[in-house]
Amino acid sequence: MALFPGDDLNDDSTPGLRPRRSTGSAGDRRRGRGLIFLFAALLLGVVLGSIPAPYVIEKPGPVFNTLGEETHDGEPVPLITIPDHKTYPTAGALYLLTVSAVGQPGNLPNWFEVARAWVDPSEAVLPVDQVYAPDQTVDERNQVNQEMMVNSQQEAIAAAFTNLDIAYTATLSVQQVMADSPATGILNAKDVIVSVNGTAVSDITALRQAINDNGTTKAAKLGITRDGKPHTVEVTPVENQGSVILGVTVSTTFEFPFDVKIELDNVGGPSAGMMFSLGIIDKLTPGELNGGTEVAGTGTIDAAGNVGPIGGIRQKMYGAKDAGAAWFLAPAKNCSEVVGNIPGDLEVFAVATLDDSLHVLEGIRGGTDLDSLARCTTGG
Repeated sequence: MALFPGDDLNDDSTPGLRPRRSTGSAGDRRRGRGLIFLFAALLLGVVLGSIPAPYVIEKPGPVFNTLGEETHDGEPVPLITIPDHKTYPTAGALYLLTVSAVGQPGNLPNWFEVARAWVDPSEAVLPVDQVYAPDQTVDERNQVNQEMMVNSQQEAIAAAFTNLDIAYTATLSVQQVMADSPATGILNAKDVIVSVNGTAVSDITALRQAINDNGTTKAAKLGITRDGKPHTVEVTPVENQGSVILGVTVSTTFEFPFDVKIELDNVGGPSAGMMFSLGIIDKLTPGELNGGTEVAGTGTIDAAGNVGPIGGIRQKMYGAKDAGAAWFLAPAKNCSEVVGNIPGDLEVFAVATLDDSLHVLEGIRGGTDLDSLARCTTGG
């Protein structure tokens, strides 16, 4: 076919002469899709970085040496001071560990921060309602934690004195009577509980044991002091979530023969109790309890020396490792969280009492074989 000037090669009426439309190379198409995906990822990142997630992130917090000093008003102050009694030189460290929380009601972490924490073995992601009760403000929670810290310090001093056979007195007082509880209308706030079924009780552990031994089938005879006058009342305990209770909250007030001052600001909760006790014992006894090494640990404690479980054990083990501790004292009841989560070559021992902790320190101090000491091998 001859072509004449003016023929339009793009004319659909001229079959065979219309060129193929260019749609671009495969590489161009891939680059286009990549840019779309990149833009979508950036947009998703912006969204996740701006939307708060209903979680709180727990991470290793500051580490404190109970044998060392803290700064107050610009001046170094020993964390534990015993001004009116003979003390002895110490060395090394007995570290207490803390957990820092990222997020609180009204100021929660974003989804990007939560995603990062989920893959970090040293951090934990918890629902905000698990950390902050729905009807509890941040200030109220901080106040409760501060009260728990003050009480734990008193229990720690009592546990150390009990271990060292230093006499002291303790008063067990009712703080609050729960509504519609067995004790309602029978016990009052400020009542001092002296005995249960004729057996003297002076601390919370002894009271719990006496009430548990009494059971729920009969009334317990409580010897109390009210407004300075002795009384005997009867309360029939009930079972609540596996525990035998009276339906009251109680606190112990101690009178010690000399002062032990603990200076630790902006830290709440009861989990430092055991390490406070060890620091006090180290200062009141000759020699170095830890052999001059760096030992870390955690756990609540009562006046009888019983070590209780705590929260954030995994974060605290990482905090101990980062602080340079080679050994870690963990509450036996936290073993289920310890197994499989020990960082690096940190050596972790399971302790149920203050005596257990002292036994571990004896082994560390003496350089003896530590393999025979209790470890977390199964859930506690």
